[in-house]
Amino acid sequence: MADQRPTFKAFKKEALRNPDVKAAYDELAPAYAMKRDMIAMRKAKGFTQEDMANLLGTRKSSISRLESVNSENSPRLSTVEEYARVLGYRLKIEFEKNKPSPKIN
Repeated sequence: MADQRPTFKAFKKEALRNPDVKAAYDELAPAYAMKRDMIAMRKAKGFTQEDMANLLGTRKSSISRLESVNSENSPRLSTVEEYARVLGYRLKIEFEKNKPSPKIN
Protein backbone atom coordinates (compact mmCIF):
# COMPACT_ATOMS: atom_id res chain seq x y z
CA MET A 1 0.00 0.00 0.00
CA ALA A 2 1.39 3.42 -0.98
CA ASP A 3 2.00 6.07 1.65
CA GLN A 4 -0.82 8.55 1.89
CA ARG A 5 -0.11 12.24 1.69
CA PRO A 6 -0.50 13.99 5.04
CA THR A 7 -3.62 16.03 5.62
CA PHE A 8 -3.28 19.79 5.68
CA LYS A 9 -3.92 19.73 9.43
CA ALA A 10 -1.05 17.26 9.97
CA PHE A 11 1.23 19.22 7.63
CA LYS A 12 0.45 22.48 9.45
CA LYS A 13 1.05 20.91 12.86
CA GLU A 14 4.43 19.59 11.75
CA ALA A 15 5.43 22.86 10.03
CA LEU A 16 4.58 24.94 13.10
CA ARG A 17 7.12 22.98 15.14
CA ASN A 18 9.78 24.99 13.31
CA PRO A 19 10.26 28.23 15.34
CA ASP A 20 10.86 30.33 12.20
CA VAL A 21 7.70 29.03 10.54
CA LYS A 22 5.72 29.56 13.75
CA ALA A 23 6.96 33.15 14.07
CA ALA A 24 6.02 33.95 10.45
CA TYR A 25 2.62 32.26 10.91
CA ASP A 26 1.90 34.25 14.08
CA GLU A 27 2.93 37.49 12.37
CA LEU A 28 0.49 36.92 9.49
CA ALA A 29 -2.40 35.63 11.64
CA PRO A 30 -4.08 39.04 12.21
CA ALA A 31 -4.16 39.83 8.48
CA TYR A 32 -5.60 36.40 7.67
CA ALA A 33 -8.23 36.81 10.39
CA MET A 34 -9.24 40.26 9.11
CA LYS A 35 -9.56 39.07 5.50
CA ARG A 36 -11.51 35.97 6.60
CA ASP A 37 -13.88 38.19 8.62
CA MET A 38 -14.35 40.60 5.71
CA ILE A 39 -15.30 37.79 3.36
CA ALA A 40 -17.63 36.24 5.95
CA MET A 41 -19.39 39.59 6.53
CA ARG A 42 -19.85 40.12 2.79
CA LYS A 43 -21.19 36.62 2.23
CA ALA A 44 -23.52 36.88 5.26
CA LYS A 45 -25.16 39.85 3.52
CA GLY A 46 -25.43 37.80 0.32
CA PHE A 47 -23.13 40.14 -1.58
CA THR A 48 -20.69 39.16 -4.30
CA GLN A 49 -17.40 40.93 -4.86
CA GLU A 50 -19.08 42.67 -7.78
CA ASP A 51 -21.87 43.89 -5.47
CA MET A 52 -19.26 45.29 -3.09
CA ALA A 53 -17.46 46.98 -5.96
CA ASN A 54 -20.69 48.69 -6.99
CA LEU A 55 -21.42 49.80 -3.42
CA LEU A 56 -17.91 51.17 -3.00
CA GLY A 57 -17.62 52.73 -6.45
CA THR A 58 -14.72 50.57 -7.56
CA ARG A 59 -13.95 47.48 -9.64
CA LYS A 60 -14.40 43.82 -8.70
CA SER A 61 -10.64 43.31 -9.07
CA SER A 62 -10.09 45.91 -6.33
CA ILE A 63 -12.39 44.00 -3.97
CA SER A 64 -10.59 40.78 -4.84
CA ARG A 65 -7.24 42.37 -3.95
CA LEU A 66 -8.71 43.88 -0.77
CA GLU A 67 -9.91 40.46 0.41
CA SER A 68 -6.76 38.59 -0.64
CA VAL A 69 -4.01 37.79 1.86
CA ASN A 70 -1.65 37.40 -1.09
CA SER A 71 -2.04 40.99 -2.26
CA GLU A 72 1.20 42.98 -2.43
CA ASN A 73 -0.68 46.16 -1.46
CA SER A 74 -1.92 47.06 2.00
CA PRO A 75 -5.36 48.64 1.95
CA ARG A 76 -5.90 52.14 3.27
CA LEU A 77 -7.62 52.28 6.63
CA SER A 78 -10.40 54.41 5.13
CA THR A 79 -11.05 51.68 2.52
CA VAL A 80 -11.46 49.00 5.18
CA GLU A 81 -13.68 51.34 7.21
CA GLU A 82 -15.91 51.99 4.18
CA TYR A 83 -16.06 48.27 3.37
CA ALA A 84 -17.27 47.59 6.93
CA ARG A 85 -19.71 50.52 6.89
CA VAL A 86 -21.59 49.42 3.76
CA LEU A 87 -22.06 46.01 5.40
CA GLY A 88 -23.45 47.56 8.60
CA TYR A 89 -20.29 47.28 10.70
CA ARG A 90 -17.71 49.63 12.10
CA LEU A 91 -14.01 48.99 12.28
CA LYS A 92 -12.44 48.50 15.70
CA ILE A 93 -8.67 48.43 16.06
CA GLU A 94 -6.93 47.24 19.18
CA PHE A 95 -3.30 47.10 20.14
CA GLU A 96 -1.88 44.06 21.85
CA LYS A 97 1.47 43.81 23.55
CA ASN A 98 3.85 41.32 21.92
CA LYS A 99 4.52 38.16 23.82
CA PRO A 100 8.22 37.60 24.51
CA SER A 101 9.69 35.07 22.11
CA PRO A 102 10.97 31.86 23.68
CA LYS A 103 14.72 31.58 24.11
CA ILE A 104 16.16 28.69 22.13
CA ASN A 105 19.66 27.48 22.88
